[in-house]
Amino acid sequence: MTIVEVLKLSADYLQKHGADSARLDAELLLAHALKLRRLDLYLKFDRTLGEAELTAYRGLVARRAKGEPVAYLVGHREFMGLDFEVTPEVLVPNPDTEPLVLRAIEWTRARGGPVRAVDVGTGSGCIAVALAHYVPAVSVCATDVSAAALEVAGRNAERLGVGERVAFTQGSLLEPVGGAVDLVCANLPYLAAEAKLPAEVTAQPARALYAGDGGSALVVRLLADVPARLCPGGKVLAEIDAAIASAVTDVAGRCFAGRRIHRDAGGRERVLEAWS
Repeated sequence: MTIVEVLKLSADYLQKHGADSARLDAELLLAHALKLRRLDLYLKFDRTLGEAELTAYRGLVARRAKGEPVAYLVGHREFMGLDFEVTPEVLVPNPDTEPLVLRAIEWTRARGGPVRAVDVGTGSGCIAVALAHYVPAVSVCATDVSAAALEVAGRNAERLGVGERVAFTQGSLLEPVGGAVDLVCANLPYLAAEAKLPAEVTAQPARALYAGDGGSALVVRLLADVPARLCPGGKVLAEIDAAIASAVTDVAGRCFAGRRIHRDAGGRERVLEAWS
């Protein structure tokens, strides 16, 4: 079978098993199995696959059909134009988080001078590393309760050339961070335990998905802690879900001088911004 034939069959198979991006998934998995760039699949579309190559690819497609995220199968994911290592120890970097990072970049550039930022619940390190990559004046302290996640994040920081400006420390929320900071970024668990989620989401670490009080517990705790830690004029940016927007906005209104909600590309309430 040729590359183009295999792609059509596998994309059809994945679509029947509920994949929202079946063709893209099929291409990413085949490029990984063949150790090619995705573009090369079309430059070599009539190449015949050997039996060993087909066997390896079929295994990946079968796992994807059962709900395993593509990023776990290929070991990496693009985020903010950067390539991040991804393992089952961390959430898969998601485009929904990019509005938070874009706002953090915009604000830190406008503030000017050295900025001390914190990334709470760093996971793969995608927020901390992207912020440090795009704003050289920023230094970031990235925290997580998971030592395994911090190892992944540390490798990403080193490989992407910002290891000297991103420090990783284990602990809950802001507990391991000393001193005052200019900016707090957070993508904490914000889903309710009863939330109905696709298999590729539930395959990710539960500790990074779910929180109490209908999903708002950890974000609320963070918002209560942040004001005492912010420098004058500092800000907090927290990724949220529409289901908790009202609860966290109410808390922010009591804890901060001002707050607003940013929406993502789909129009959903996605980022809470609050300032002292």
